[in-house]
Amino acid sequence: QFPFGRRLPCDIYWHGVSFHDNDIFSGQVNKFPGMTEMVRKITLSRAVRTMQDLFPLEYNFYPRSWILPEEFPLFVTEVRMMKDSDPSWKPTFIVKPDGGCQGEGIYLIKDPSDIRLTGSIQSRPAVVQEYICKPLLVDKLKFDIRLYVLLKSLEPLEIYIAKDGLSRFCTEPYQEPTLKNLHQVFMHLTNYSLNIHSGNFIHSDNVNTGSKRTFSSILCRLSSRGADVKKLWSDIISLVIKTIIALTPELKVYYQSDIPAGKPGPTCFQILGFDILLMKNLKPMLLEVNANPSMRIEHEQELSPGVFENVPSPVDEEVKVAVIRDTLRLVDPQKKKRKDVHLSCHTYLLIFPTQFQSLHAPITSMKDKQHKHHSLKLSLKLKFYLKLGSCQTLERVSEANEELLEAGRADGREYDSPRSPEAGLPSLCLKQVFPKYAKQFNYLRLVDRVAALFIRFLGVKGTTKLGPTGFRTFIRNCKLSSSNFSMASVDILYIDITRRWNSMGIDHKESGMCLQAFVEAFFCLAQKKYKSLPLHEQVASLIDFCEYHLAALDEKRLVCGRG
Repeated sequence: QFPFGRRLPCDIYWHGVSFHDNDIFSGQVNKFPGMTEMVRKITLSRAVRTMQDLFPLEYNFYPRSWILPEEFPLFVTEVRMMKDSDPSWKPTFIVKPDGGCQGEGIYLIKDPSDIRLTGSIQSRPAVVQEYICKPLLVDKLKFDIRLYVLLKSLEPLEIYIAKDGLSRFCTEPYQEPTLKNLHQVFMHLTNYSLNIHSGNFIHSDNVNTGSKRTFSSILCRLSSRGADVKKLWSDIISLVIKTIIALTPELKVYYQSDIPAGKPGPTCFQILGFDILLMKNLKPMLLEVNANPSMRIEHEQELSPGVFENVPSPVDEEVKVAVIRDTLRLVDPQKKKRKDVHLSCHTYLLIFPTQFQSLHAPITSMKDKQHKHHSLKLSLKLKFYLKLGSCQTLERVSEANEELLEAGRADGREYDSPRSPEAGLPSLCLKQVFPKYAKQFNYLRLVDRVAALFIRFLGVKGTTKLGPTGFRTFIRNCKLSSSNFSMASVDILYIDITRRWNSMGIDHKESGMCLQAFVEAFFCLAQKKYKSLPLHEQVASLIDFCEYHLAALDEKRLVCGRG
């Protein structure tokens, strides 16, 4: 571990917070540029809303949302209209601060007038969503699911889902929201970091019981009741793929800005935490996506007032160790080179502090010592497949395999025979879902193609915003101007949309049109050109039109170049 960096290059860099933790020019980094920004509540809501405009039925797994403070008047108006049309509708809404985490700042309301429109909302924007009042209950308790998803590659898109996850329970029996119980966080909010402070929280050594359990234990229970577990998994996979499809267009803009094509730079992968709530009818609903899901495998236990120790958490260990182990197996740069069994291993892993800070932080108390000891267990579990240091021969890998085989016999699990560095490891817990199911979902990737047009006309490498000249060039090269849509109209469209998006506080580091603004302008052009079609067909038709003219232009330039 190198808290202050390392001069020699490594194959894999494990950053604690973001892509920019350190300047990396080669190898693989476990963070994508822009991911932290993209999964913030407002940005995620905007990305999903764009897809809901195009494909409302396919993206009905995300609650109806409004962005505060800018959409507060719209929120008030729409709620009033819905109540007028259906007097029996008694909604509850949940307000979530944009940059909040671990349940901090979240509260429930029954009416828009209850929103705390004080300085906090103005200085700290939020998302308000329709609250899911009829969740699936287990033991009369509300719970959510934390699933771990590996985004292995952006281009081509490659997605894996862990076969097991965590189920995190509330600690008070659930009742539908009323004015009397709105403030009972242990009843309504599933956040582990909140419920851990409840006197009813149960730490269990059994993954099937307690306030945190494996998702597989919930599935077994549902299956025993006759639920269609295969369909539930299929719906969850669909939700994950569709969510990542909503995020990829802007991620590609960030990616080309930080790692321009044709220049040396790292490739990226990232483990994401998807928080999903099951409704009573087993429909999965997306709550949020975490760019830095916790990988702790222990929890605090109070021995006496003010005296704590860290003890292992079997349920966390069961799920998280497998996720990290198999992520590293999938991104192992030596994997393709191991055809010769005598090949020496030269894989390096460079871990920067924060996410694994407990592995190297100085011990300042007994509490820290205990925390460090149990965090070290994760490090020891990983040592069999992380080849740390300058070189590790297959002889030493074989020794590790023998240890794992002995452990496997002890706990009854079967492992492969030790023929390779991976031979002693269990089968992968990560299941590929894309491109495996690409044919079913590729039709949704319209905004990806719009983003490709946007990136093409950015001009200057490293930028994320389109200037007025780039926008005019896009219109001209794609033959979109006409007698009914002059270049003066093009300029007005650019100025109006860009000014509005910039007034929302969207990244003032650069001037110009951001991708979301370009997408809005593109949708506007599509509606002008193809008036009688549904929006997704209008957009698809305009994309085809633009790509056709750009391909013709490229061909013409190629011919001229040969000449």
